[in-house]
Amino acid sequence: MSVQTYTPGDIAVTMTSAAIKQARKEIAREGAQGLRLSVKPSGCSGFMYVLDYAKAVPENDSQALFDNDITLFIEGGSSAILNGTEIDYVTEGVNSFFKFRNPNATGECGCGESFTVNQ
Repeated sequence: MSVQTYTPGDIAVTMTSAAIKQARKEIAREGAQGLRLSVKPSGCSGFMYVLDYAKAVPENDSQALFDNDITLFIEGGSSAILNGTEIDYVTEGVNSFFKFRNPNATGECGCGESFTVNQ
């Protein structure tokens, strides 16, 4: 597995080759400009990752370019929490999904849907 890193300003985000390959498929299928990563308050632990399709270029977002054709937009208000995050695409059992490995996460809920950070 190879990992590509992009550091826009003070935030570093990486994507594995599996994540880049899947992102390419999904962006093409949706006709999107790229993917947009953010976090929102949610769940029993505090925050939840939100990965959406960016149909237009979001204002005030950082942009990360992977493999010269995959754009990841990172919501400005989420950048401190997302700094250092690795995005992977994994298969566990019969489910395939984007998985986030975030060094800022200090805990996760039992179901894995939300996480905690010390701010």
